[in-house]
Amino acid sequence: MGESLKTTKTPDGRVLAFAIWGDPDGFPIMSLHGTPGSRLSRWPREDLYKELGACIVTHDRAGYGRSTRRPGRTIADEAEDVLLLADTLEFERFAVSGGSGGGPHVLACAALVSDRVIRATCAVGIAPLGSPGLERDAFLDGMDPENVKEFGWAEAGEGVLSVELEREHAAMRERIAEDPSTILGNFDLSESDKAQLTRPEVHQVIRESVPEQAVNGVWGWVDDDLAFLRPWGFDVRDISVPVLVEYGETDVLVPAAHGAWLAANVPDCVVKIDNEAGHMGSDPEREITENVQWLRDGVPPPGSR
Repeated sequence: MGESLKTTKTPDGRVLAFAIWGDPDGFPIMSLHGTPGSRLSRWPREDLYKELGACIVTHDRAGYGRSTRRPGRTIADEAEDVLLLADTLEFERFAVSGGSGGGPHVLACAALVSDRVIRATCAVGIAPLGSPGLERDAFLDGMDPENVKEFGWAEAGEGVLSVELEREHAAMRERIAEDPSTILGNFDLSESDKAQLTRPEVHQVIRESVPEQAVNGVWGWVDDDLAFLRPWGFDVRDISVPVLVEYGETDVLVPAAHGAWLAANVPDCVVKIDNEAGHMGSDPEREITENVQWLRDGVPPPGSR
């Protein structure tokens, strides 16, 4: 097993917790977890990363897991933490990958650390809210009512949101103790996503990551939701790094309109649309392999444009 907990200090005195998986001498990829998540959000068959010659670095984004909270953070602020990790690990050049709530943070790295980031992948990523981006109705269109409800808590402010997410996290922990496939509770998921949630590897990661993501409270989750309501701190139209934008047509967590907006606005991006998959893809090991080939070698995945 890779190194599951290492820490470093940020210039402002925060703890930043991270983990290293795969080949420590391999091609460096910063993998950013979603909302919520933790540094343990990875594919648990580490030999796959070794076979691909990849060094995968995950970290608890600010406020998650063992990393100190950064109240009021923006999407753009994540680029500073990723750059610090790269410097700590002596990565002169590296790739960045992430999905869902991690997607915007990947784009921040592509926009703001373009002299160090080789390529990036934004999978099922959220689009900006408001101009430039999706207006509120378009942002929420096609989104499961459970996610719409969470969006409303965020709009009500940190006080409401933190209480509701503490309750949600406690309920999530109770559910997964019996059956990890019920992690998303009452979400009306696509058949593709339901199938992904039956995988034993996914169950393992859920059991490991969910308790860890809020070991010091749900503040990372809170701050993500609040950051999604605000300007990101950069414009995706200024990105010059090669980016792969992926999304699924049956996604009810981050609807396809988000991916379509990113595909239309991230300059010269490669786009991969899965007409059947939802939020979680369809074949993890194939998709990981294709992603590493893109990030390392610039080979677009089959079916992309």
